[in-house]
Amino acid sequence: MWVVAGILLGLVVLAAVVGFHSGPHTHAVAGIIGLCAAAWLILMVAEGRSAPGLWALFVADLVVSVGVGTMAWFGLSRAKDASAEHHHRPIDGAEGVAVSRLAPDGIVRVRGEQWTATSVNGTVAAGTPVQVLGSAGVHLDVWGEEVEPTPENNPPSFDLPEAQPKEPNP
Repeated sequence: MWVVAGILLGLVVLAAVVGFHSGPHTHAVAGIIGLCAAAWLILMVAEGRSAPGLWALFVADLVVSVGVGTMAWFGLSRAKDASAEHHHRPIDGAEGVAVSRLAPDGIVRVRGEQWTATSVNGTVAAGTPVQVLGSAGVHLDVWGEEVEPTPENNPPSFDLPEAQPKEPNP
């Protein structure tokens, strides 16, 4: 019985530590395993294996399980709120600022977040206001309010020079 209790308590600790990397779902698993370990320890007490070490493990298990369960609760409830807010705010049409020079690719800041972006109307200097025209994944197409003059913005003239009259050959 002690082996099973040790395995359950080890899994609680392992899942709690892994949960700091993988997120609140693993903390929820740790909390559930912790409750199973607590039930197992109560079963051991009911069978007459009451020792001071057993009660210490029981209290420690309850403290860890409640703490990890609380972290899971807050993590999962905040993740739901954050994802709901994110999906209700389309980024198309939002305004931002060019963080780096967009020639035509660079970095922009929109709603406090940095994005990779492509300027569709030419080279945009850093610090210039931009407006989001569209998005594809984590990449934005933006329109710079002020663009730097480039050969793309100033196309060459196709006016033909005036013809010079030919001199007659003697």
